[in-house]
Amino acid sequence: MSVTPQRSEWLRGVLELCVLRALADGPTYGYAIAAELAESGFGDIKGGTLYPLLGRLEKNELVTVEWRAGDGGPGRKYFALTDAGRAALDQGTAQWHAFAATVAAHLAGSAAAAH
Repeated sequence: MSVTPQRSEWLRGVLELCVLRALADGPTYGYAIAAELAESGFGDIKGGTLYPLLGRLEKNELVTVEWRAGDGGPGRKYFALTDAGRAALDQGTAQWHAFAATVAAHLAGSAAAAH
């Protein structure tokens, strides 16, 4: 990942949720997920980070995997959310918003107390 060390630590905590979100619009493959995350401002997510995470999501039955023939190239492994994956995305999103609001309120209070 080509992000600052602090951002890298933060990203580790939310990458699974962000990958689930990338799958919310329908089945896609790893490179497209990485490209979407990069386009969204997360930086370059390396395959050594992304593919083990996708494997864990599959093992935990949050995604399904399907091999599809490539258009003139090698086949691709497509990932799709399961119902459990969609529920995890919804729950994780709600938890993230609550956590982010708590952090924002704390930081605003700390900043106000410093002045």
